[in-house]
Amino acid sequence: MTIPAGPNRSFLFAPGDHPRRAEKVLTAGADAAILDLEDAVAIAAKVAARDAVRAGLQRPRTCRAFVRVNAFGTEWCFGDIQSVAGPGLDGIVLPKLEEAGELLAVDWMLSALERERGLPPGGIEVMPLLETARGLARLDGLARAAAALGGRVRRLAFGAGDYTLDLGIAWGLAETELETARAAIVLASRAAGLDAPIDTVWIELREAEAYRASCARGAALGFQGRLCIHPDQVAAAHAAYSPPAEELARARRIMAAFAEAEARGLASIQVDGRFVDYPIVERARRMLALADRIAAKEVLTAPPA
Repeated sequence: MTIPAGPNRSFLFAPGDHPRRAEKVLTAGADAAILDLEDAVAIAAKVAARDAVRAGLQRPRTCRAFVRVNAFGTEWCFGDIQSVAGPGLDGIVLPKLEEAGELLAVDWMLSALERERGLPPGGIEVMPLLETARGLARLDGLARAAAALGGRVRRLAFGAGDYTLDLGIAWGLAETELETARAAIVLASRAAGLDAPIDTVWIELREAEAYRASCARGAALGFQGRLCIHPDQVAAAHAAYSPPAEELARARRIMAAFAEAEARGLASIQVDGRFVDYPIVERARRMLALADRIAAKEVLTAPPA
């Protein structure tokens, strides 16, 4: 089953070497699943986990399927990519990106494997994780390098667990210590012409209200979705990164009113007491386009009546 690109509100992880959880994650309602070969797999099990991941990629699904490989500098990265690149794989999550050359090498590997295995050129996405001080310090250059790959990399993602570990800072519920990094990733993504990035996982599984607040902050900053580590987190991510019904209704009113005004030669009007000109109209258009992608995904993946 082919799942269309977008929306990207939720990317749900599952350990790649746990067949039952890997099977469940593909039908848990997330927009994308990530079968993990990195942190969720013990060192002794990493090579054997590749077979389980390949099998998982062939299972029925209601979402796109990504695989998080091990970091470029490890002994497992090349073997991970070589093993999982094939039918059923929508994308690679590349952790701990720090060098533009890492992206070039992974792109080269995937291009060679796509040719060898009869896959569409450039069809396997790469979603890099920014999660170290070196990566964040080189963020602008990394974003430009990603954008130069011609669609192989469509968006970046943020990983706060390794980021806070690397910097030796506490990760609090209010997440004020993450604000600078988050804002920088959103800005660099936009400046490079990439899609909006994906926000970090949330590890405090009992703090549901704080998680919802974190999702709201991420959406307000300009992220388009969330990395999730438990199925219960998906609904809150979808709520935060989906346009609210009242905003969609307003967007439709804005589009209709502006089309009428533009036909009369006007380019600035008021709608519901809000000043409206071309930037506001474009924001409304994007919101409605996202709503259409969400609706299309829900129709495609809905269970038979």
